[in-house]
Amino acid sequence: MQHSILYSVVAFMLLVTELQSYAGAQGIGANYGRQGDNLPTPDKVIQLCKSRNIQRIRIFDPQQDVLQALQGSGIQVIIGTLNIDVPTLANDPAFATTWLQTNIIPFASSVNFRCISVGNEMVPSQNASSILPAMQNLRTALIAANLNIPISTVVFQNVLASPFPPSAGTWHPDAASIMVPLVQYMQANGYPLLYNAYPYFAYRDNPNDIRLDYALMSTSEVIVTDGALGYTNLLDASLDALYWALEKVGAPNVEIVVAETGWPSEGEGHDPATIDNARTYNSNLIKHGQFGTPKRPGKGLEAYIFALFNEDLKPKGSEAHWGLFYPDMSEVYHVDF
Repeated sequence: MQHSILYSVVAFMLLVTELQSYAGAQGIGANYGRQGDNLPTPDKVIQLCKSRNIQRIRIFDPQQDVLQALQGSGIQVIIGTLNIDVPTLANDPAFATTWLQTNIIPFASSVNFRCISVGNEMVPSQNASSILPAMQNLRTALIAANLNIPISTVVFQNVLASPFPPSAGTWHPDAASIMVPLVQYMQANGYPLLYNAYPYFAYRDNPNDIRLDYALMSTSEVIVTDGALGYTNLLDASLDALYWALEKVGAPNVEIVVAETGWPSEGEGHDPATIDNARTYNSNLIKHGQFGTPKRPGKGLEAYIFALFNEDLKPKGSEAHWGLFYPDMSEVYHVDF
């Protein structure tokens, strides 16, 4: 009898471990922004993430106190460079080496770096041409330091000219001259492309043309048919439009990582930013993480919810209410990672 009980306990623990591993493999994390004057210290934030099974975070720039708090946590992190640093990273290889020596190398043995992001939403802009040489200089410095960390950049939905239907996905003329060599470089080196995707904005701006349940990922009904593929949610359609654009320029194996997505919990007037909608979208995102898109079925989704906290230094209205947590670390609403 005792052996039977012991066997049952062991089997249960193995099942729990397997399920935890499976949940983590879905790859849903959160953005850790700090535009608030009342936010908890980084050590408390990292403990909060661990207690809620948030196994991945994205930080927008290399902040030493955050990197120190991440040491030994096991949390995987995307770390960004400041946009203003990208031209210098591109033009000065010594600066790229110094950047790594300051922000990556001291932490490389104790922090799990998922990726270095060269800039955030810089395409299109006057400095967008600096992204690729900055990536190349950082790659050279990483190789010299015997480190193998992917390098990418973050783009927004406006890099696409034709996102509908998904198979029509092509690069916007203002972005194509930058994006094509960028994604071909990523293809050659096995790097992902980081993508900010916001069904919230699409629905908010076009409520007469887009169904709310399609934006919230809360229907199983096929709303959009594109050839043999059927779409039940707007996020999948947005991602597949980008996959089509990648294929058309010889970068079919570039993985898309959703660097930002989410739904605000408060807005003004007829804004669809409500706690119920935010909870629904982010909960459905986590559930959807184990599945692929219609064009990439079974692949799973790596995505980062925007954001951990409501940040009071942002503009009033919905901008200040994207958080899963209030600054006192209590929940705005519950989602289960």
